[in-house]
This record gives sequence, C-alpha cells and structure tokens, in this order.
Amino acid sequence: MTLARLRRAVSPYAFLAPFFLLFAAFGLFPLLYTAFVSVHRVELQTPGTMEWRGLGNYTALLTDEFFWTALRNTFTIGALSTIPQLAMALGLAHLLNYRLRGRTFLRTAMLLPYATSVAAATLVFAQLFGRDFGLVNYLFSLVGYGPVDWQNGTLASQIAVSSIVVWRWTGYNALIYLAGMQSIPAELYEAAEMDGASRWRQFVHVTLPGLRPTIVFTVVVSTIGATQLFGEPLLFEGSVSGGISHQYQTLGLYLYEQGWGFFHLGRAAAVAWLMFLLILLLVGVNALIARRRSRTEEVRP
Repeated sequence: MTLARLRRAVSPYAFLAPFFLLFAAFGLFPLLYTAFVSVHRVELQTPGTMEWRGLGNYTALLTDEFFWTALRNTFTIGALSTIPQLAMALGLAHLLNYRLRGRTFLRTAMLLPYATSVAAATLVFAQLFGRDFGLVNYLFSLVGYGPVDWQNGTLASQIAVSSIVVWRWTGYNALIYLAGMQSIPAELYEAAEMDGASRWRQFVHVTLPGLRPTIVFTVVVSTIGATQLFGEPLLFEGSVSGGISHQYQTLGLYLYEQGWGFFHLGRAAAVAWLMFLLILLLVGVNALIARRRSRTEEVRP
C-alpha cells in the first residue's frame, strides 16, 4: 500500500478521533465511573474511601418514600410542561408559517425566552406567583378568586414550576416545528386546496403527517429535559427539598439533596443511573409508539 492510499484510508478516522476521544473522556468515562460509585458507599467528606455495597444504594432508594415522591413529581411536572408547551408551539408555528407582517421579528422574538437565563426567569416567575403580592393572585382577586399559595400547594406549585418551563421552551419548539412545516412540499397544500379542503383539514391531513418525525423528536427531547429538570424547581423557592413537603421536588433535586445535602455520593450516583435508565425507557416507549403508528398508516389502505 502506497503512502497516498494509506493516508486516504486513515484520514477519515483521524478526523473522527477527536470526537471519540472527547466523548470517551467526558461522556463514557463519567457514565461508567458513576455506575462504579453507585455500588459503593462513598461520602462527600471522604470521597477516596469506598465501601462495597452492591445493590444496597438502589434498594435504599426504592424503600425511600421521598424517592417515589420525586419520581411522581417528575412525571407530573413533565406532563404539565410538555403537553401545553408542544401544543402551543405547534399552533404558533402554524401561524408563523403564513405570510404575516414582521415575520422575521416574530421568529426572532420566539427565541428570547430560550435565551433568557434560567435564574432570571425563575426569579421573575417566583415574584409573579407570590402569595401576597404576586401579579397572578392579583388578577385572580379581580374576578373574586381568593389568593393561591403557589409555593406550598402541591398542584399549585407544580403548575407554577411548569409554567416557567413552558415559557422558556415554547418558542424554541415553535421554530423547530416551523422549519419542519417549511420542508413540506407546497404541492400537497395546493392539491388539498383544489379538493376543497379547509385550512383546518389541511393542517390535520397534510401538516401533521408531514411533521411526524419532527413531533417525535420534540417529544423525545422534551421528555429528556423533563426528567432532568433541576434549575427551575431549585430557584423557585430556593429549597433543595422542593418545598416544605417535597411537593415539587424532582429527581434532579433529589439527586442533589442526596449528594450535596446528605453527603451520600454513592446514593446520588445510584439516583443518576436510575434517571439514565428511566430516560432510556421513556425514549424507547416513544420510539416504539411512533414506529407502530407508522406501520399502521402504511398498512391502512
């Protein structure tokens, strides 16, 4: 083999090598080391001292009622934030897909909440949802509804935290949907219009089927984000326990509390791995549902 041929054969691997090296150093190694720590007793004060526990950390978590509370809150807040967020993003993208005045400005404005700091957004929303002087309770009082304790009520606090997520990510997902809509061939809309289909029927029978891969992508990404939710509930009241009764403590907050509140690094690593397995399960379920639906529509005459 000549030097030129050897260079052509090796060059692609040389270009890819930095990515794999960085992934191994900052992705694969931390993942495997976290799994190693999760089967040991490791305290934050003495991180170099490890005591073998096997599955002890995992069994301790599964018998902890606060772990199940955090898991339930993660699902609840995830549903309260993901479903309205994607529905609103789809509607906004559909409106922005029309020829409106100032479309460029509106599309740019959609990214402003996403570009806003999590800390700044959460602090503002914490003031808006204040019990005594919050703007939301003031608006409720105008219609004769009493003040809501947004930070201590279970459902109320979860709605407040979810609203922060909805505000930050709706515009981002709307632009993703808009890009997907613009990739749908215009001939499909013209054919539907010639057949007498209304705007709504065009949206249902042309836009939604064409957006199916994009919708699956946003659902998967939103699911992963909801499972890892941390900043919004932490800064909403400044409590790592997620309220006085753990009413909005997510798995991310529970992990932080175990590792840096109670100094149990081994148990925190076990929480991290359970979150990783949960994400894999949820992504797999979403992919399975999407695949079955695609097969059903292919078989349908």
